[in-house]
Amino acid sequence: MLAVRTITQTRLTDNATDQAARLRAALLEAWAAGGIDAMARAADLRTEHGDRPQSVALVMRRDGTVLAGNVAAWPPNVTPGPPATIEIFRVRRDVPEAMRVIGTTLPDGTRLLTGHVIEGERAFVGAMEEAMVAAMVVALLLAGLAGWVAARLIAQRLGRTAQTVAAVTAGDLDRRVRLDGGSDAFEELGRSVNAMLDRIAALVGELKLATDGLAHDLRSPLTRLRATLERALAAAESEDGRVAVLRAMDEGDRLLVMLDTALRITRAEAGIGREAFVAVELSALLADVAELFEPLAEDRGLSIAVDAPAPVTIAAHREMIGQAVANLIDNALKYGRGTIRISLTQGDPVVIAVSDDGPGIPPGRRADALQRFGRLDSARTGSGAGLGLSLVAAVAHLHGGTLELDDNAPGLIARMTIGRDAGLAG
Repeated sequence: MLAVRTITQTRLTDNATDQAARLRAALLEAWAAGGIDAMARAADLRTEHGDRPQSVALVMRRDGTVLAGNVAAWPPNVTPGPPATIEIFRVRRDVPEAMRVIGTTLPDGTRLLTGHVIEGERAFVGAMEEAMVAAMVVALLLAGLAGWVAARLIAQRLGRTAQTVAAVTAGDLDRRVRLDGGSDAFEELGRSVNAMLDRIAALVGELKLATDGLAHDLRSPLTRLRATLERALAAAESEDGRVAVLRAMDEGDRLLVMLDTALRITRAEAGIGREAFVAVELSALLADVAELFEPLAEDRGLSIAVDAPAPVTIAAHREMIGQAVANLIDNALKYGRGTIRISLTQGDPVVIAVSDDGPGIPPGRRADALQRFGRLDSARTGSGAGLGLSLVAAVAHLHGGTLELDDNAPGLIARMTIGRDAGLAG
């Protein structure tokens, strides 16, 4: 709009300057032909009886006497030479008018003022500017409305996909994007997402069958191995033989636990188990798990404190949450010192934290501690398999959360977050 205004005003000024220059040339031609009197008659003719009512002219002697024209006096802000835009009264006009004028001084000192009134053109430009502003306002309003409608339509179409993805993330692997049967990009996106979800569901189903089959196939020979070792223990004649058989039985039991834990981690990371979610009151669950470990803590000269004053109910897999908390407490009892503190923080997500006053884990090694079979050098002499924290991380993932290890200054603090289910939140 600014460019249009500038161009319009420039053309208006140039046109008015051209009209003033033409009038000046005509009057100077009359002066050259018949002198001052001829120029004065021509000026009166152009301003009073001419066909150009916007013309402005003034012929004034050197002493200030007005000889002809429709301007009563020489404008004080006009000097002979360059064109100027001024506002003055014409004779028999009761309002000032904008005009473009040119001042000229003749050899005998007579001054000539010629010009062209641009008041009407200025009014037209102003009206045009107002119309353009109004049109721009309307255009912006229409563009905003169109953008809002388009955004609503896009959000509505994409909302189906987003809701489906959120439902699948929460564990509903049977959820699919509802299609309208069209052929636009949103329908193509929906079909692609549904195809991807079908593939994911098939892979998860295959993984579940594979893990269940693997657990069954491996448990059977391990169970038979234990039965064989029990018979060997009964038949052992020496003490060394019985000790060796007992050690083999312990290793077999440890192998069974490792197998079961590894399968649990795999299933949890794949999202298998959400169908078993129930309403779980976490405060009571933490108290129950802590009570189970209190005798072991007393034997090691440690204590357990639970800070979970308010009931917090969420949708969760009770057995796996209990196992994850037990793993965190067991880890703190093995490598921590002082008081093992268990806390529960309400919010979304819910935070279960277990801390101790032991040596902790260096920041650069915490990622290693969360990996499967990841055991730090200080823990390699123990009986663990390096799956405890991995299982906790997998359980947190199953519940839409994470496991973070941090410095307790001194010691280690493990924070497991659990996404709160709005329908079961308490």
